Amino acid sequence: MGIFKTILNIIPRPWLIKASFIAKPILAIYYKGNTYTDPIDQKSYRKFLSYGYKNQRENVLAPGTLSLERHRLLWLYLNDHSDFFKQPKKVLHVAPEQCFYKIFRDQKNLTYTTTDLFSPLADVKADICDLPFADNSYDVIFCNHVLEHIADDTKAMSELYRVLKPGGWGIFQVPQDVTRSKTYEDFSITEPKERQKHFGQYDHVRIYGLDYFKRLENVGFNVIQFKTAQHFSETDIIRYALMKNEILPICIKPNN
Repeated sequence: MGIFKTILNIIPRPWLIKASFIAKPILAIYYKGNTYTDPIDQKSYRKFLSYGYKNQRENVLAPGTLSLERHRLLWLYLNDHSDFFKQPKKVLHVAPEQCFYKIFRDQKNLTYTTTDLFSPLADVKADICDLPFADNSYDVIFCNHVLEHIADDTKAMSELYRVLKPGGWGIFQVPQDVTRSKTYEDFSITEPKERQKHFGQYDHVRIYGLDYFKRLENVGFNVIQFKTAQHFSETDIIRYALMKNEILPICIKPNN
């Protein structure tokens, strides 16, 4: 087992977040180069680090921001395909990712709130299935790589829908197997080792298939599938180390 794989599977996530503040500047200097670019900090590196709880993916973890493929895709969408950085927005960020936290917090156009049960970056400690926010509160909600941890994901999606303003939008990324038509879940599997075997990570309760978008639509969202392969050239996919088959779900709450 590689060192990063061992660390991910043994050290609790809140500790990892705190330790990463120390590690990032050291890793950024060591891996400096010209082969790959992290669009979040606009810095280039000779290589990215490997990452994964079960199967290690090579060249995916950017040294400077510790962003993964999904983070870089989200950043590129927000920067190039939305008005997120240009118009005033009230934003809720569930389980805030460290690579975005300070940037979003410092944006003058954003009123930014973070929430999570355990993260040291959370302003409000809360259960996603029982959010302590009023109906129709937020223009934008981010909730990425959270729903695969939640047994009652329909309830969690409904809460996200409830607190989003009509006409507002959210991005709710999940680990998704695009070769599966249906989501795989089995709630009789409770042991961490068995969950890792079946779902890819010790604290996941399912693997989403292409029906994930229908689940979101069933609670009321209109879903736009932003497909990496349709919006980025092969050169950019390689340079930014993106997943070619990843689909970003843009979830819009209807006005009516």
